[in-house]
Amino acid sequence: MVSRTVGECVVDWSVIREEALAGLTVSVIPPKVRLPALPHAVTLFVQRSRDETVLLKDLAKILEADAGLTIQLLKYVNSSFFAVQKEVVSAFQALSILGCQHSLRFVIATGMEAAIRAHHSKLINQNAFWSTNLQKAIFSREIALLLKTDPEVAFVGSLLQDYVLPVLTNDLFDDYRLFVQSEDPNTQTLGEFERTRFGWDHGLVGACLAHDWNLPDELVCCIRYHHSGLQILSDPRLGRSPVAATALSALLPDQFCQHHHGLELLMQLERTWPDFCLQRLTDSTCRWAWESTTIPSCHVVRAWQTNIPPVPLGNSMRQKGDTRASSF
Repeated sequence: MVSRTVGECVVDWSVIREEALAGLTVSVIPPKVRLPALPHAVTLFVQRSRDETVLLKDLAKILEADAGLTIQLLKYVNSSFFAVQKEVVSAFQALSILGCQHSLRFVIATGMEAAIRAHHSKLINQNAFWSTNLQKAIFSREIALLLKTDPEVAFVGSLLQDYVLPVLTNDLFDDYRLFVQSEDPNTQTLGEFERTRFGWDHGLVGACLAHDWNLPDELVCCIRYHHSGLQILSDPRLGRSPVAATALSALLPDQFCQHHHGLELLMQLERTWPDFCLQRLTDSTCRWAWESTTIPSCHVVRAWQTNIPPVPLGNSMRQKGDTRASSF
C-alpha cells in the first residue's frame, strides 16, 4: 500500500512492512499460546475493503450480519461529534458518512478489541487496559498533528499497539509474572525482557498476527515498531510518520509498567523539541478522555463506557516518574 502520510512524501508501507517482519510469522509463538481470531464479519470487511471497486452497500451487508458490530457503528455515527441532523439507522448510512478508510479503521479497532476481550487475562485488567490504550491513542493523535502526519493512523496504531498482551500474559503467565514481580528499578523494559526470554516481543507477535489478518501495512508497522523509543525520530522514513507518534505514546505509564523511564524520556524530549509540551499534551489527553463521549477519530466505543478510570497521566507528570502497578 502506498499512502501519503509523511508530509508530502509518498511512503510505500508494504516495503517497510516486509522489512519489519523479515519473513517472520506467528509460527514463532509457542503452541500453548491461543492466538485470537477476528470476528468473521471483520475479516470479510477487511478483505473486501481492499477492492477499490467494492460498493458501500456490499460492505454494509457484511456489517449487518454482525449485530454487535452494527450497534457499535451506529452509536459512533450518532454521537455528538458528527452532529447528524437525523438519526442514522442503517450500516449503509453510517458508512456513507464515515467513508471507506475511516469505516475500515473503526471496524478493525472494534473487532480486535472484541477478539481480545473474549480471552481472560490473569495479569491484566482489561477495562483498565483498554482505557489506557485509549489515552495513548489520544496522545498519539496529538503528536501526529505536531509531526504533520496522519492522526487517524496514529490513533488506531496506538490504540492497538499492545493488543496481544492480554493473551500472551495469560497463556505465558509464569514467564510474565517474573517481569511484574521484579523490584529492580534498573530492570529491563518489557520488550527487552521478552526478547531475552522468548526471542521475540509482543510488538513482533502483534504485527505478524495483524499481517495475517490482512490489516493495512501502516497499522502493522505502528504495532511492530511501537517500542522503538525516541530513536524513531531520527529515522529518515519513519521519524515524521504515525509510527513515530505511536512509539512516543508507548512511553506513557500504564498498568504493566512496560518502560520504567518512559516518562523521563518524554521530559527529555521536551527540552529539545520546543513544540513538544508534555504538560499540555497530557492535559489535553486527560481532558478528551474525561469530558468527551466521542473523539474526532476512529475509536472503540466500549472504551468510553467503562467505569474503570484510565491511568492518571496528570498525577504521573507531577510525580515525574512512573511506578510499577501493585495489582492487576
